[in-house]
Amino acid sequence: MDTSVVIPEPTLKRLPRYHQLLTALAHTSLQSVSCSQIGADLGLDPTQVRKDLAVVRVTGKPNVGYSVAELVLGIEKLLGWNNSKDAFLAGAGNLGAALLGYGGFAPLGLNIVAAFDIDPRKIGTQVCGKHVLSLAKLAELARRMHVHIGIITVPAAQAQSVAHLMVEGGIRAIWNLAPVTLRVPDTVVVQNENLESSLAALSYKLDVRLRAEAERGITENATVPDAGGTNEL
Repeated sequence: MDTSVVIPEPTLKRLPRYHQLLTALAHTSLQSVSCSQIGADLGLDPTQVRKDLAVVRVTGKPNVGYSVAELVLGIEKLLGWNNSKDAFLAGAGNLGAALLGYGGFAPLGLNIVAAFDIDPRKIGTQVCGKHVLSLAKLAELARRMHVHIGIITVPAAQAQSVAHLMVEGGIRAIWNLAPVTLRVPDTVVVQNENLESSLAALSYKLDVRLRAEAERGITENATVPDAGGTNEL
């Protein structure tokens, strides 16, 4: 990643969306694209798109737009996706197995080297082609292999102890999918993905939408004239 560029968090979260769209456009042999087209495809304001792409430092041409290929390469360089990064995953359960089997990490420069678990039934097996090793070996192997990224998919009660092992092994960045706040040194970066919080937000928004639709339906029914006549006695 280009450390000379300070990327605002909202822009950082949109850049992968741009990359996904631009990669798809590249496969159609499209050579140039405008902010208006990108904005229309992603439901974003073209002005916001232009501000976001400014951090990529690719210059567009008037009445032509940006080079699709240059934007793809620029985003990959900016985010460090053009350099493969090895990672260890702790927790070879259902969520961990899903991540091990996901093929979309490689284009983003992430290579999950191995998984670790405490379940003797899983240790020594393979999940999606990745070896599952004893969790006790994580710190030593991280130091020996110079692995700097750790992924936590263990239950909340075990997450902090796993984080300690990762820090002990020299891991500098932790992607935490356990529903708990980790305590780590300031030198370690933590990115939390709380599935429970996301589900709670989704459920709440659905309830609000359904209540609004129900209330609107009641109001509309109350204002519709009775089609059966005057109902006079």
